[in-house]
Amino acid sequence: MERTFIAIKPDAVQRGLVGQIISRFEAKGFTLVGLKMMMVSRELAEKHYDVHKERPFFNGLVDFIISSPIVAMVWEGEGVVASARKIIGATNPLTSEPGTIRGDYGISIGRNLIHGSDAIETAQREISLWFKEEELAIWEPGLTKWIVE
Repeated sequence: MERTFIAIKPDAVQRGLVGQIISRFEAKGFTLVGLKMMMVSRELAEKHYDVHKERPFFNGLVDFIISSPIVAMVWEGEGVVASARKIIGATNPLTSEPGTIRGDYGISIGRNLIHGSDAIETAQREISLWFKEEELAIWEPGLTKWIVE
């Protein structure tokens, strides 16, 4: 089963949007297999955003993600990586479609509420950065048979 990494960023945590964001993934029928609220270390933030290391906004990304708690999650389901990206919406909330998390709650590209893995390979890397294998629950909700053929 496919997995993705989702992080509810400091702005969404501070605005009290955690429950509303989680409910979007639950309502879609995905299975939550990992969840923790945490303060992010600078070292972890730099590893996570390593792909952007040479970009001028790298330090701002790191400083923002370590500024306040985040909620790190792993979701599982068929096509969860691509579907989660649609639920999240475009990176810039001003161009993100209504009905998406960023389209409904976001205003600024620098405070865009949530991170989601952009590919299966990226998800695998990010999950291993943020979670130990023993922190992930292996389970199947009873409603799965009503969602997936």
